[in-house]
Amino acid sequence: MQQPIATNDVNLFSTLGENQYFDRKSARKDDKEIAKHISAFANSAGGKLVIGIEDNGEVTGFKRNGARDIENFERAALTTCTPTPIVHKDRIPVVNSSGEDDFILVLDVDASTNHSVARMSDGEVFLRQDDKSVKLSREQVYALEYDKGQRIFEDELIEDSSLDDVDHEVLDRYKKILGTEVSDDQVLRSRRFMRDGKLTVAGALLFARDPSAIMPQARVRVLRYDGVKMETGERLNITKERSFCGPLPKVIQDAYELISSMLREFQFLGADGKFQTVPEYPEFAWFEGLVNAVTHRDYSFRGDYIRVSMFDDRLEIVSPGALPNIVTLDNMRTTRYSRNPRIARTLVEFGWVRELNEGVKRIYTEMQNFLLNDPVYTEPDGARVQLTLENNIVARTVRRSEALEDKVSPEVIASLGEYELAAVRLAFANGRVTARELATYIGRNRRTASRVLGKLIEEDGLLEWHGSSPNDPKQFYTIR
Repeated sequence: MQQPIATNDVNLFSTLGENQYFDRKSARKDDKEIAKHISAFANSAGGKLVIGIEDNGEVTGFKRNGARDIENFERAALTTCTPTPIVHKDRIPVVNSSGEDDFILVLDVDASTNHSVARMSDGEVFLRQDDKSVKLSREQVYALEYDKGQRIFEDELIEDSSLDDVDHEVLDRYKKILGTEVSDDQVLRSRRFMRDGKLTVAGALLFARDPSAIMPQARVRVLRYDGVKMETGERLNITKERSFCGPLPKVIQDAYELISSMLREFQFLGADGKFQTVPEYPEFAWFEGLVNAVTHRDYSFRGDYIRVSMFDDRLEIVSPGALPNIVTLDNMRTTRYSRNPRIARTLVEFGWVRELNEGVKRIYTEMQNFLLNDPVYTEPDGARVQLTLENNIVARTVRRSEALEDKVSPEVIASLGEYELAAVRLAFANGRVTARELATYIGRNRRTASRVLGKLIEEDGLLEWHGSSPNDPKQFYTIR
């Protein structure tokens, strides 16, 4: 993984490959070229631009023929970029490739968190992508401005929308929450969800009957797969699929109900000797992940939608768009920033949303309380955020939907005595049972437990004995 460079090491600068956080340029480069790279670093995650080292790593400094004055580069952020980014300057003494005492200049560019930085000469905007500073299209510049809060996508108007598009059932619920009886038009305008008779993006997402008719990306798709990976073609293994396209409060509720219905429960023997049933995942963890995806996704990111994918061993929630602004994978548990503040505020009022970092922190806590692995957040391709929850199916051993009744008929189960049923359940829940374990569980002596187990082998044919001799201390019994 590429990492920012912490120290100003000349040898490192001349040998390291250029990357997301580092570039080197000759002192002969003009203002337009330098402004391009300063803009690119400022618009992404920051980085070091080193002047006086050639692309091939040769340290030429500022005494080479054609080199421009070092002061020009020290003023570059102020004279070539708008608005002026924060750049820290450091002259580093070196011996250049001609054997002369010289300098290189390190421009340490801070990330700009609240505006995009353009090249002053032509207004072009650049973004650092791996080892290149890439010019952005006008649409990409808008997306960057949305991300930095300079332009708010949720406040943009939907030109062909009107009050006729509103789902009045959801709006009535909202008015009841606010405790107001003013007209629909007035409440939408007062909350900045409508201007000049047109819905804003936030207004449409929250209150339109079908926001996806206006913004096809505004939907949540839930898929259940048979197995631990997605298959295609003749091996397609989707067992259930549904898309939700309504106003966000309804989408959250409907998706919640579907996912809840598809989640499994596991049964295990607790330390107290009693069977306990636990859900596949803590409800807070997966539901908070879903709500965060709906609330904080980048709705300006077209061509993709929120996906909830359920596999046998994990649940994945994918939200289009990278993490917003100053939020990173490393600081997301402690840093607050909402890409869609109006949507977030409204869903808070509906009772769905908590502060971003508060919810994320609790997802970790809930998974730990259930003795599950920590949630895993990633940014695949830097273009979406993925939350993965693992269910630890092996440790939990028993699927409720693959319960004892799937191996033993209800009639046979009904015919078993109390101790016999306890023995069968123990063997099924733990994969095996011993006479000592059964005796402890039913509160009887080992002889009674052995007699119960023997009957289940000889008369009922439900158990199978494993051991080398009747006195084998390692003998155990399993479901036949």
